This record gives sequence, structure tokens and C-alpha cells, in this order.
Amino acid sequence: MSIIKITKQFSFEMAHALRNYDGLCRNIHGHSYKMDITLAGQPLHDESSPKNGMVMDFGDLKRLVNEEIISLLDHALVLNAKTDAKLVEALKQNYEKIVIVDFQPTTENLLNFIADKLKAKLSERVKLTRIRLRETDTSYADWEE
Repeated sequence: MSIIKITKQFSFEMAHALRNYDGLCRNIHGHSYKMDITLAGQPLHDESSPKNGMVMDFGDLKRLVNEEIISLLDHALVLNAKTDAKLVEALKQNYEKIVIVDFQPTTENLLNFIADKLKAKLSERVKLTRIRLRETDTSYADWEE
């Protein structure tokens, strides 16, 4: 039986700042991210299942990604945990969605974060094989396994 890959596209708005970076991205700024999630597996062969013939229902994948990733990151300001605590507190007093992570919030590190969250929720029947995270129209990074 052949392995089939399926891909679903997502988008979200997110701001971040790169702590101690030597360029403009050290400032708080945002991106309109585009993300492709690719899964691989064998289509289900179970005539009694409503998911018969699917690697994973696209609706289920959408629900999973929205719950685990989009709801957390969309319209959030993501900052490294080493960011000045007084600054973080001031931001939290004025804005609702501040996400603190234990890594530099680069596209590359966000990919690892997203992959870990999704892999923990997928069934053994389906494998996460690629995530493409597009930060701008001309810049993106790929996570692959």
C-alpha cells in the first residue's frame, strides 16, 4: 500500500521581537504567517468508518492546528523568556495576548515548537512530515522529518 501525503494551509498574524539581535528584528514587529502542514500515512481502509479512504480528515487536521497552534499564536506578541521582566509585565498590563517562550522566537525555532505540539497530538497512524512556515512572501523555513 502506498504512503500518501496530504497538506493543509493555514495563516495567522503574529508579532515578535528577537532578543539581542543585531538588526531591525530586535524591535517588536509583526508578520502575516502562512503555514503548510503535511502529514503522511496510508489511507484508512475500513468500510464501516466515515473516514474510510482518508489519511486524515482535513476538518480534523484544521481543528487540531487551530486548537494547538493558531489559537495560541494568532494576534499574539511572542517573546523570549529572557526578555526584561519589567517590560513583559508592562506589556501584559496593557495587552491581552503575550506569549512567553523559552527560545528565541525565530521562524526556525517556531517550527520546532509547532512540530512538537502537533506530533504529541497525532495518532500513530499518521506522521507529520513537513511544516513550511512563511514569514513573508519571499522568506520561509521548512521543518522536515
